[in-house]
Amino acid sequence: MLAAVLTELNHISLQEVPTPTVDDDSALMRVEATSICGSDIRIYRHGNPRVKPPAILGHEASGTIVAVGKNVTRVKVGDRVALGADFPCGECKWCRNGLLNNCKVNYAVGYQIPGAFAEYMLLPKLLLQGPVTPIPDSLSFEEAALAEPLACAINGFELVNLSLGKSVVIIGLGPIGCMMIDLARIMGATKVIGVQRSKLRMEIAKTYGADVYIDPNEEDVVARCREETGGDGPDIVITAAGSVESHEQAIEMVGQRGYVNLFGGLAKNARPMCIQSNIIHYKECFVTGSHGSTPRHHELAVDLLAKGLVRVKPLMTHRFPLSQINAAFDAMEGRAGMKIMLQHHEA
Repeated sequence: MLAAVLTELNHISLQEVPTPTVDDDSALMRVEATSICGSDIRIYRHGNPRVKPPAILGHEASGTIVAVGKNVTRVKVGDRVALGADFPCGECKWCRNGLLNNCKVNYAVGYQIPGAFAEYMLLPKLLLQGPVTPIPDSLSFEEAALAEPLACAINGFELVNLSLGKSVVIIGLGPIGCMMIDLARIMGATKVIGVQRSKLRMEIAKTYGADVYIDPNEEDVVARCREETGGDGPDIVITAAGSVESHEQAIEMVGQRGYVNLFGGLAKNARPMCIQSNIIHYKECFVTGSHGSTPRHHELAVDLLAKGLVRVKPLMTHRFPLSQINAAFDAMEGRAGMKIMLQHHEA
């Protein structure tokens, strides 16, 4: 099969590699759609201790089951499925209690096991005990592939106790930030404020219907967000941008007893965050982070996509065949659009 193999930092090689074969406890998925995640770019440029080249990346994926081992009952040949990224070690207290994204081993698709930037992907026993979610015929493979980042967004909003009547600021209106606008609405937010520097991304984000859009190149984000919330500051601030500045602004603007989620991951060379701890002390605010998701979040994400409650079609701005993955990575790094989708098989 054709696979995109990370051979070393800054280098992905297209290779013909053996198609995986199933054992008694695994299944084989024909990959139908994947999208490139920002974390794939960080691994490509900076590495990750859980990724040992040569490695196949890719975790935002969907496909069709084409073979199963004799002991497999979770899926059958012909099933259409979407994958989450995090799967359980099966032994620690976090995995036993369903919080496998907090597992210290931190098994993930495209990290310790070969990922989905290939024509076929093996689903081992542990993955089959995690986020492998059936998708209805009404949901396209491309939409289903984006259940993984949506699941992460659901996890992030749950950790900040989003509920009916809250005001929410989303800093960074890339693909996840746009999904969060829809998600905030269905979870009860009555005022949604979006912050975005890129004019291209802002134009797409405006189709998601936030109440207020702010360009930080043109105005003071903290002052405007306070103004838009009656001077009190927002109830919830999510940083869906990978910048230290957004983290600092979030804590500065959040209201009393509000919640901040430092959602966006940072590059290894990012400077440390600088914030006066007294701000947190006197506001009695809550600062958290979130990463990954659980199978429950992934199942919810598939359901929300299938019902059209969270829209992802407007985010799919570029499509490349797997054979052009280097061009796809260039488009992703250049912020040429929103979601960069990979097509794995010739029509």
